[in-house]
Amino acid sequence: MIPTHVAFIMDGNGRWASARGMKRNEGHRAGTENIRGIIRHSKNLGIKYLTFYAFSAENFSRPVEEVGFLMKLIPEFFNREIVELTQEGARIQIIGDISQFAKPIQMVLRQAEKLTRQNDTIILNFALAYGGRQEIVQAVNRLIESGKKQVTEQDFSDALYTGGMPDPDLIIRTSGEQRVSNFLLYQSAYSEFYFTPVYWPDFSVDEYDKALADYHSRKRRFGGLDADENH
Repeated sequence: MIPTHVAFIMDGNGRWASARGMKRNEGHRAGTENIRGIIRHSKNLGIKYLTFYAFSAENFSRPVEEVGFLMKLIPEFFNREIVELTQEGARIQIIGDISQFAKPIQMVLRQAEKLTRQNDTIILNFALAYGGRQEIVQAVNRLIESGKKQVTEQDFSDALYTGGMPDPDLIIRTSGEQRVSNFLLYQSAYSEFYFTPVYWPDFSVDEYDKALADYHSRKRRFGGLDADENH
């Protein structure tokens, strides 16, 4: 059973660097370089949607030097990877309130979306300046502005940043932490979670396969019972 949508909380870059006597920023750079292999392996397996929690709304409160480095690293990543991702048939979608970023960064992100808009082999969501509560509030405001008096679950789902996409089947968090950190709060209602102590830069294809094998072994009930449990 291969999941349709896998989401990643890419945690542990800074600790990975510190454990090696390196600066935290070097861990962030190593983390971006790890994304490419995960995308390629997912595509080869036939996984259609990936969501990467790349920069949370709360990350703006980190030290100024670290935030400044990340503001350079984000556009650098997209400029570096866009050609290969386009060739891979990947469509890039940015989810989050990127109005919080400087205009040049916004332009790079929108250009990446524009250049890959027609691709549909694999859909890549990058959560940037993203917060799950923020997303829910913005969805409510969109629905209010639309004039709706009543809404369905489908209406609400469509108003989210991820509108039109399936909810994540599997959410993987690296680094050993076991919490959702304000990520895909509405969409993860029935997601399976996989927590690994491995830091994100070391989360290899082999580690990914372990997570997928664990997912494959689970029985997803969505609140119900298996047929044999009804007897």
